[in-house]
Amino acid sequence: MDSSSHKFYHVHGYDTREYLDQLFSDKARSIFGEDSLIFPIEQLKKTFQLGTRMPHGGEISPLLSQSLYGMEFHIFSDSNPFVASIQCDQLEDKEGKVRSALQHVVKCDLEKENMTEPIDLPLADCIITAVLLDYISKDQNDYIRYLRKFSKLLKPGGHLILIGVLDATYLTVGKDKFHILTYDEDFARKSLVGEGFVIDRCEVKKRTNVSDFMDYKALIFIAAHKEK
Repeated sequence: MDSSSHKFYHVHGYDTREYLDQLFSDKARSIFGEDSLIFPIEQLKKTFQLGTRMPHGGEISPLLSQSLYGMEFHIFSDSNPFVASIQCDQLEDKEGKVRSALQHVVKCDLEKENMTEPIDLPLADCIITAVLLDYISKDQNDYIRYLRKFSKLLKPGGHLILIGVLDATYLTVGKDKFHILTYDEDFARKSLVGEGFVIDRCEVKKRTNVSDFMDYKALIFIAAHKEK
């Protein structure tokens, strides 16, 4: 299938339950668990240990490692349904802590200048975006444009946690292939610096398993802060 025929998840939609089962569940078929779940959580824990405070989030999996910190969270959700189920050890205990920390699930329009319109949220101390920019950006200019929008949601000195996949082209959900922007570590770094961020940490993890579900080569985790 030519990449030009790949769908865009925020435009065409997909089965969110199947997507979560493939990437984030503990089922045997979830072959990417080490990459999509364990790696981001380990990196978030290391970042916390360095003293970074993160009271705003964008993906449910990173929130699991933060639920013990007594913080408040605002989740930005696009046009697809927000799935609130959490699959992990001691499910009820962790799910309860995450739910109690959530203040809002805000449906956002990615094309509006204020993505959360008509709601005006206070500027964030931290935003976590996990693979979202990879999925929604048609090209590298699009990626930088969306990155600039997220930057505007941050306080001066605020933190951005960016989790992405490197050298990918598609994601398979069910019978359909969905677009992923192809980029490398150098592009991610230069994009952040170009938008006024200082990179505090950057970790790259090579792909653990091979599957035709998704063709990325590595995961990237970047913790950066917005220059005042």
